[in-house]
Amino acid sequence: MKDFANSSYQRRKVAPNRVKIQRKPLDLKKYLRPLKIAVTGVVTLSLATGILYGCYRAVTSVTLFSLKSIDVSSARHLTRDEILGLAGLEPGKDLLGMNLKRMGEHVLQNPWVETVRINRYFPDAVSIAITEREPVAIVNMGFIYYLDKKGNIFKVLNQGDKLDFPVVTGFNEEELGNDPKGSREALEATCELLKILREKGAFILADVSEIHYDKGYGFTLFTAAGALPVKIGSGDFSAKVERFARIYQSLLVQLPSIHYIDLDYNDKIIVKKS
Repeated sequence: MKDFANSSYQRRKVAPNRVKIQRKPLDLKKYLRPLKIAVTGVVTLSLATGILYGCYRAVTSVTLFSLKSIDVSSARHLTRDEILGLAGLEPGKDLLGMNLKRMGEHVLQNPWVETVRINRYFPDAVSIAITEREPVAIVNMGFIYYLDKKGNIFKVLNQGDKLDFPVVTGFNEEELGNDPKGSREALEATCELLKILREKGAFILADVSEIHYDKGYGFTLFTAAGALPVKIGSGDFSAKVERFARIYQSLLVQLPSIHYIDLDYNDKIIVKKS
């Protein structure tokens, strides 16, 4: 056997196989082309949107129903200009685009306004009809408020407001917040008493300077002449006032000697002298 270990034959080193890869230049256009298309699409869409919006503004700025005529109902406490200012109405506005509900809500923010009705009439007219609150008394709760005939305390008096109303005392803001139902019932009873005093005979509202309310007892009237206390309690006001009216004229000459009068009985009147 041939001894290859001692042989003079030299093995050649065989280089490992190498695969030569030919690199192609990067085609950036291939990747940028979709981006270019997308950007072009966005720009085109933006231009189209802008054009459409411009057309919309142009169309909406031209109205076929321009406001020309505004009818406002007469009011005692608010002027025509004040009502129009509250509603935000002026000639030239687009009749079709008006939000009548919102306009009415703005008008109702004025404390004098009890109800409001706004109508539009095509092609060019609007009417506003309001009813105002009418004060029947002044409620003194630290601040002085008007009271309307439905028992609503609705407005703080300002300079220039009329003061020739009966003054109601005994109510306060804390009690109104703590017992809204009871306070509401008491204010409605106050209005009932005021109504009876306006309608009855010899003893009328003009004879009353103050109506005082006490939660435990009820109402006490103070006469305009001499500030005489007339206790009337709660309920059955009509009968009590009628009984008192029958003797009121005869009591006028005795006023300086009378301490108070109590009407809070079913069949009699107590006259307490000093």
